[in-house]
Parts: sequence; C-alpha cells; structure tokens
Amino acid sequence: MAARTLILSVDRDDDVGYKAGVETPAIGREACLDAAVKLGTADPEDSDTNAIFQAIKTYDDLLAKGEDVEVAVISGNHLNMLEGDRRIAHLLEEVIQKTGVTECILISDGAEDEYILPIVQSHMKVAGIVRVVIKQLPNIEGTYYIIKKLLNDPKIARTFLVPLGGVLLLGALAALFLPGISALLAVLAVVGLYLLFKGFDLDEYIGMFYHGVVDSLKSGRMSVISYLGAGILVVAGIISGLMSIVTYYPNTGDVGFLYNGMTFLFGSLIWFVLAAMVAVVGKIIDSVQNNFESVYRLFVLPFFITAIALLGYGFLIYFLSISPLEPFPFNSTEGVVAIISMTLGGLAVALLGIYTRPVFQRKMEARRLEKQQRAAEDAEKVKNGKPVYHKVKY
Repeated sequence: MAARTLILSVDRDDDVGYKAGVETPAIGREACLDAAVKLGTADPEDSDTNAIFQAIKTYDDLLAKGEDVEVAVISGNHLNMLEGDRRIAHLLEEVIQKTGVTECILISDGAEDEYILPIVQSHMKVAGIVRVVIKQLPNIEGTYYIIKKLLNDPKIARTFLVPLGGVLLLGALAALFLPGISALLAVLAVVGLYLLFKGFDLDEYIGMFYHGVVDSLKSGRMSVISYLGAGILVVAGIISGLMSIVTYYPNTGDVGFLYNGMTFLFGSLIWFVLAAMVAVVGKIIDSVQNNFESVYRLFVLPFFITAIALLGYGFLIYFLSISPLEPFPFNSTEGVVAIISMTLGGLAVALLGIYTRPVFQRKMEARRLEKQQRAAEDAEKVKNGKPVYHKVKY
C-alpha cells in the first residue's frame, strides 16, 4: 500500500495568524493558497509566504506524478515559542487524524522552523526537508536593507536592541553615579546574567508563569492568591531565620555553617510550614471548584506537612539544646522531651491523614453520585413536562 504524504509548512512564530489573521491548520491546496495570499498581502517581505508557496508547488509537482499527497500549514505562537511548539504538536495530531497521512515532507524557510523537526518525527516519518532560500542581490545595499528590516522586526528588537540599550545605559549610570565601581565590570555582570538567562530559557518559563497567572486571575482561581501569600510568608520566614541567628549567636563569631543553618531553620521553619499550608489550601479550593476528583490526592497533604513540621521542629530543638555553644532557650532534657513528643505527634498526624482519607473519599464519592442521580431525575422530570422543585437551605 502506497504511503500518503503530507507536504507540511510550519510557521513556528505564527506570522500567518498574527499578521494575516489566518487560523491554522489550513488543510488543502485552496486553504493554503488563501493563507499565502493573505500573509503576502499583509507583509510582502515575510519569508513564510514563500514557504507556503513552496509547499503548494511541491504538492502540485508530486500530484502531477500521480502520488497520493496532501498539503497543510500549521503555526505556533508569536510571543512564546515553548507554547507554540506545544500547539504545533497538537495541530499536527489534528492534521494526521483528518488526512490520514503516514509520512511528511517538511517545508522550512530557515533554521528556526527546523526546531520542530523532532516534534514532527515523533508523530510520523519525515521523508524529506525542503529549504526555501529567498534570492537577494549580493551587494552592500541589499545587505544593509536586510539588516534594517531585521531590526524593525519586534521580536529581533526585543532580543537584541533592548538588552544592548540596557547595557549601554547601565555603563553610563555606573560611570556617572558609582565611581568606585568599574563601569566595564557592571556591564560584564549584566551581560553575563543576560546570557545565563537566555541560555537556560528562563524567559520562556517566566512567560509561561506570567500567562498562567493571568489565566488564573481571569478564571477566578484561588491558587494565585494563595501562592502570592505563600511567597510573602517565605520571605518572612527567611527574615525570621536570619533574626534567629542574630538573637542566639550574636557574639560567638563563626559558629560554623551547621549551627547557623540549624538556627536559621529553627526561626524560619514555622513560616515555611504556614506558606506550604496556604498554598495547599488554595489548591484544594480550586480543585473543589474545578476538578473535584483531584481533591482525594490533595487531602492528605496538610496532614503530611504538619507531620514533617513536627518531626523537623523536634529535631531542631534537640540538636540546638545539646549545642556546646551559648545556652539555648531549651536545655538538653527539654530537647529530648521535645524530639520524642514531637516525633510521636508527627507520626500520629500522618496516620490520622492516612486513616481519614478513605473515609473522606467515600463520603465525597457518595455525594457526587447523589448529585448525578438527582440531576438525572430532574432531567427525566423536565423531559416528561413535570416541574422540578428543590429545597433551599438558609
């Protein structure tokens, strides 16, 4: 049985959607031709237009040879490449399902689009890649024109011009207001941070975090507020831990990293536990409202967090109470009592969470089934033309 081949043009930065307003996937010759015309009309200098026309030409050539082919255009995201690649994978699955293709010829207008080659290969066999190279006059005027147009591109401007302008501005401010600090060192530090930032793709994660926060706020999710509150509590915990070191070891000099670390945790642990509890409570509230099945998995988290806090706090009190350094608020005997009692308390809380989880799950499942049964009965009454009454509790 002959393979059905897909001629695929991929617009990774979604110029066809951002500039021309074309919704992808565009499947079939007419849909692809319409997308190319609209993009060419919106921006005649965009190379993606040539890539789409090349896909149509390749489709026509193979169709004339009697091959079983289909042509399609899919696009990613104009501002977030990571989200765009995930969208490309989803659209590719949709195209495969609608067309029944088994192999692909990828049309690319540059190295950027070939980042999605592994995505395509994970879904089907790639029989070939056609690179579209736009012909230009090899002279200085043509090179200057290309550079000028690239700098006018918002994506390239954000990537190169903004950091370069920031570095130059920082160097000028350092030379003006910080004469004791070398402006060159300040510039090198900022450039190094920027390169690390780009090297680890932190901008992609920050963009995902920003869009996640915006989407959560729009959908009224409690977790955004709870995470913000948890972050504030973490900051308070760090300050409390540092104050604990200053309080208990102010005049002993260097007491070592171990004692400083334990003292820091002694002062900050309760704040970190509160932060975790606030975050979990917000997640549970969202699950109750939007994804009730996940509440079962989250139910034991408050118990486990409390158990871990008791175990950790007991160990910290015991360790610092037997410290040979300056006297701690607890003596060694009280430290032994603390670690034993808090260990037993932590184990009891963990066992309580494990024991009550199945009980909670059964009650919630019974409640869910009751609601489904009531909804089915109401639907049956409506179908038979009978009125539906419900008791309202105040």
